[in-house]
Amino acid sequence: MKKIVITLSFTVFAIGINNVLHGQVEKKVLNWYNGKGSGMHTEAGYKLLKGKKSSQVVVAVIDSGIDIEHEDLKGKIWVNNDEIPNNGKDDDNNGYIDDVNGWNFLGNANGENVDAATLEKTRILRDLTPKFKDIDPTTLNSSEQEEYKLYEKVKQEVEEEIANYSQYIPQLQMLPKIIENVPKKVNEVLGVESYTASDLKKWKPKTDEEKQLKKLAEAIESGELSMKAIEEQKKQITDMIDFNLNTEFDERKIIGDNPNDLNDKFYGNNNVEGPDALHGTHVGGIIAAIRGNELGGDGVADNAVLMVLRAVPNGDEHDKDIALAIRYAVDNGAQIINMSFGKSYSTNAKAVYEAFAYAESKGVLLVHAAGNSSLNLDQEDHFPTQKYEFQDKPFDFMLTIGASTRFPKKKLPASFSNYGQTMVDVFAPGYEIYNSVPQSEYQQLNGTSMACPMVAGVAALLKSYFPTLTMKEVKDVILNSAVSYKGKNQYRPGSKDLVDFASLSITGSVVNVKKAIKMCFELEKTKAN
Repeated sequence: MKKIVITLSFTVFAIGINNVLHGQVEKKVLNWYNGKGSGMHTEAGYKLLKGKKSSQVVVAVIDSGIDIEHEDLKGKIWVNNDEIPNNGKDDDNNGYIDDVNGWNFLGNANGENVDAATLEKTRILRDLTPKFKDIDPTTLNSSEQEEYKLYEKVKQEVEEEIANYSQYIPQLQMLPKIIENVPKKVNEVLGVESYTASDLKKWKPKTDEEKQLKKLAEAIESGELSMKAIEEQKKQITDMIDFNLNTEFDERKIIGDNPNDLNDKFYGNNNVEGPDALHGTHVGGIIAAIRGNELGGDGVADNAVLMVLRAVPNGDEHDKDIALAIRYAVDNGAQIINMSFGKSYSTNAKAVYEAFAYAESKGVLLVHAAGNSSLNLDQEDHFPTQKYEFQDKPFDFMLTIGASTRFPKKKLPASFSNYGQTMVDVFAPGYEIYNSVPQSEYQQLNGTSMACPMVAGVAALLKSYFPTLTMKEVKDVILNSAVSYKGKNQYRPGSKDLVDFASLSITGSVVNVKKAIKMCFELEKTKAN
């Protein structure tokens, strides 16, 4: 599931599900991730590359889809030159008709597309309910007991989530009236006819009520709290209840395939944008948006093109779609695959694992987001993963990325980011990231989904300027050149406990482009000799 995190700060409404921050981006936020401090020092890195030629690198983006006509992605979308556009034929004989810019695994040949989807736990509950709903557990054998435990676990989780999200609906219904009354109340407290942003900043509330009122006013002023934001939150909550957590809902009816049959693979269509490409367009912009044109944020890689593979709905992705998308990317020339998605359960993990192994056999780098639940991945499951329980050796061509911020003093790891001293490789900027969204617009989003394409972009940058390096060498450079924060106390994501940043990932570091480029020059020289 793609999950962007912005938790509304005011007291009456604070939940960490998908959200979008509307309003103008602050100057200090724009492109911070490419800058100095706890940014990736991308701009400084490009100065070292002045005069050096680059070659084009193909990055596959497995996501919700991309607005391929976005103004900041012109010339940045991969084109399958072996396919004649819109002639209704499979010119390159790869099984996919008119796959000019990639493929949509969430649609059918009639042009219909899936938007909302169930969560994996909902699918498990749906499939196990007929078997265990009225069963006496004492009559089950040992293998059935394990399955029954899973049934009980997902049943409890689904029921608790439905109850949790349902409680926010009354609050949402109250918010429009609150928004309407806030300016009047603030004016009364401040004794002014119409307060300004400066008045708000200077105001020092004396009571708890005034403190809450100020938070609401600031949220309205910034655009965080608006009628549009409320409607989007309302849709996200109703979608969770009506689709994501609804065992009666079946999104595969639109697609018409068997989601458990990997041989049934020629489904979908060539509509790579789909009905909701916000997440994928933002991810794609981080990797490859045109640099220096003063539109939105700059992409990390200046000579990358995006192969668009739509396989992540508004819900949990199906393992089959991910496995086939990976294989498509590898077979069609992608050198890097960005995977900004994840889930707590995986019912066909072997298919994804085998697709990873296939990518590895072809030297393709896989970059995966660690997830946004403040979890220790050394202890909690998050799929796909680089260490499956049935796996006999680690992957050499995979990176798992946590999200960092622009605040290196105690708040360097984003509060929502998953972490793990053995399961997360490195951190990269994933907080307050301003970049492209559909219809040639721009928004600021948070998430490891944003940190992941930072690293995919760095990998593409290095490969394009140092083409003799293998993707394994590129991966090693990214890790070995990252700036270490070992020994620096930071708030552990999701808590106020101070821990050594080194305990949150394998490297205890944040990606740094300038240092990576310097290391590539040295490695290139060594190889040449």
